[in-house]
Amino acid sequence: MTKTVYGSLARIADFGRESYEIQALERRYWSSGDFVVGEITGVRSELYRIECTSGEMIPVEAGDLVLGAFGHRAATLEGAGSYRKIDDGHMHALTSAGLFGLFTSFSKLLPKPTSLQYVGHVVRNGLKVCMSAFAIQAEPRRFDVPTILLVGTSMSAGKTMTGKFACEVLSKMGYKVIGSKLTGAGRYRDILSFRRHGAFEIYDFVDAGLPSTVVPEDEFRPAIRPLLSHIAGRAPDYLVVEAGASPLEPYNGAAAIDELGDNIRCLILCASDPYAVVGVQKAYGLHPDLVAGPATNTSAALDLVRKLTGLPGINVIDPGKIPVFREFLVRTLRIDERTDYAGRISDEVIRATPAGPSGSRDSRP
Repeated sequence: MTKTVYGSLARIADFGRESYEIQALERRYWSSGDFVVGEITGVRSELYRIECTSGEMIPVEAGDLVLGAFGHRAATLEGAGSYRKIDDGHMHALTSAGLFGLFTSFSKLLPKPTSLQYVGHVVRNGLKVCMSAFAIQAEPRRFDVPTILLVGTSMSAGKTMTGKFACEVLSKMGYKVIGSKLTGAGRYRDILSFRRHGAFEIYDFVDAGLPSTVVPEDEFRPAIRPLLSHIAGRAPDYLVVEAGASPLEPYNGAAAIDELGDNIRCLILCASDPYAVVGVQKAYGLHPDLVAGPATNTSAALDLVRKLTGLPGINVIDPGKIPVFREFLVRTLRIDERTDYAGRISDEVIRATPAGPSGSRDSRP
């Protein structure tokens, strides 16, 4: 029995409450962010699962319909593609969230991607329905939220894992934390893990009306600014931000960092290996406070990070290191004596987080 699955890119829309029609449109009317419907085709593989609006993964098979959105992806470890490359209606799920396009390059280490056939656009009153119609709107206001920023040397570098522990540590200390992902390709599971670990609210670029942030910078910035204004209006004590992929990939990571500006109080670089830390430092000029991710998996890796870069590292997936990570955040964020943790910083953390001559952190990019 066939079914219709709403990809998680549709979680911002009202399709569960309001009616719509499906209409095939000529290519000249196609754009990134258009809501479209595709029919599952091909032989099922392990990747034939769609992340629905709740974040649950739903298995799909030939004949099922999926409502998603057109967009672009440029993932270093999995695949790159775009809706512009769709050939004769044949397309792929570029992510499980229902990001639709055609892969032009795909990792040979993965099963075959989910294949679909374009059925048509979601339309109302003869007009196509786009993600931007459901984007968060907010009055412009100064963004002044103290921010913990996580950037990576690539995808799957440990950003989400580190971010969820940051949310957990700060929320357990009594702080009001918002979790966010400002760049990447649409998937809900990353920021859902922030909420499960203590963030009282979560937001990402999908809330800004973008299926992914592989878009021109002059499209990204106007979309993300209302989201930042909205977050500032919610008055959190801290914002934990994940920047998907790395600053050097075409996801507008550099623009996101620039939009956050001087509000970045702590910068954590999640790295796939120690040498990648050096690469990102030199290529982008980042001055991180800490290294996390696979580059810190062993004492040998930590020693190499320190030798190559002089930076401290903490393996946050080691339960025994969570107290050290907590103390690192206390020191770096200068959490005051209202907390139970002030004044009890371990020697390990003091050695790991040197302050500047006046006690200030290094300057931000």
